[in-house]
Amino acid sequence: MVTINSTLISGAGAIPALAPLLAGKQKLLLVSDSNIIRLPATQQILVLLQENDREVQIIDNVPPEPSQHDVSAIMSDALAEGTDLVIGIGGGSVLDVAKLLSVLYHPQSPGLEALLAGEKPTGRITSLLIPATAGTGSEATPNAILAIPEQNTKIGIISPVLLPDYVALLPELTTSMPAHIASSTGIDALCHLIECFTATVASPVSDNVALTGLRKLLHNIETAVTEPENLNARLEMLWASYYGGAAITHAGTHLVHALSYPLGGKYHLPHGVANAILLAPCMKVVRPSAIEKFAQVWDLVPEADMTLTAEEKSHALVEYFAALVKRLNLPDNLEALGVPREDIPSLADAALNVKRLMNNAPCYVDHADVQDIYRTLFRTNSPYRRMQ
Repeated sequence: MVTINSTLISGAGAIPALAPLLAGKQKLLLVSDSNIIRLPATQQILVLLQENDREVQIIDNVPPEPSQHDVSAIMSDALAEGTDLVIGIGGGSVLDVAKLLSVLYHPQSPGLEALLAGEKPTGRITSLLIPATAGTGSEATPNAILAIPEQNTKIGIISPVLLPDYVALLPELTTSMPAHIASSTGIDALCHLIECFTATVASPVSDNVALTGLRKLLHNIETAVTEPENLNARLEMLWASYYGGAAITHAGTHLVHALSYPLGGKYHLPHGVANAILLAPCMKVVRPSAIEKFAQVWDLVPEADMTLTAEEKSHALVEYFAALVKRLNLPDNLEALGVPREDIPSLADAALNVKRLMNNAPCYVDHADVQDIYRTLFRTNSPYRRMQ
């Protein structure tokens, strides 16, 4: 079992508390993207980083769903020799790249190609991760996910060495998220939590982490989306996301993520959107193998009917997931997102090839089953409303 030893800082107004982490650090590498770098909270952090004549190199061009080619291009542009601290501020893509750079710039780095081939890193530069979305939980996982366009899928580089030294959960960084980003990243966190809770490799540790995160998420996701300045709801969502990442570290995701990988790798659908589309259809398939656990999660739903039997609760939870995705105005139709129906067999091939995740599923699914799940997402008269 992987142990998470990161030091955590959290809370509204906690940016000044980052100062002690910078003691003795003179050459910093800040990894972000073109939107996050402009946020007032990010600029406040940047001022703090630049105090005491520190040298701060900024990488602000991390793309969504980065590939190995994107990481190679970033490394060719960055002059990171002698870096004392790598700071990642952004969504999951930024945090994954920051984690990789903390390993790749270490003197004993095996190199990106070796990591992709399965070689494990042995060291990292000190790292600080600050999520600007509440969904991926990357700050709490030993994973870095890269798109592999040549294979129309993604590959996870996984090692406890990737876990950061420091994590800061600062709700001010998340208040500018558009509603559809807050929704899709929140559903991503929900997928992490429910998949890890029902995985074959789940344990009492991962179950406790997942249930804690699920309670926070189910009670705050809609408030966080509709009231973006509600710092308490935003902080609770950051914690839900963190617990989702911790659940991944102790267990692992399965069906939703395996089926979403090809959608991101080939069609570049945002990860949270792909997961949102797949959540209810995949959980419908999982439900018969996880009735008691689904019933436990149903009991965490706000205003849940506690008089139902476990079987009834498990059905109600799947229906709740579908209704939640719809209330958050997220898509439920792959065709509307440009995915051709005739690609269903190849999508199933790619999903079943993500054996690391498929082996975690509590139910057996074959090629026909996976195709059936994808087919439910091609509805001509879908209630999907295009995101604004």
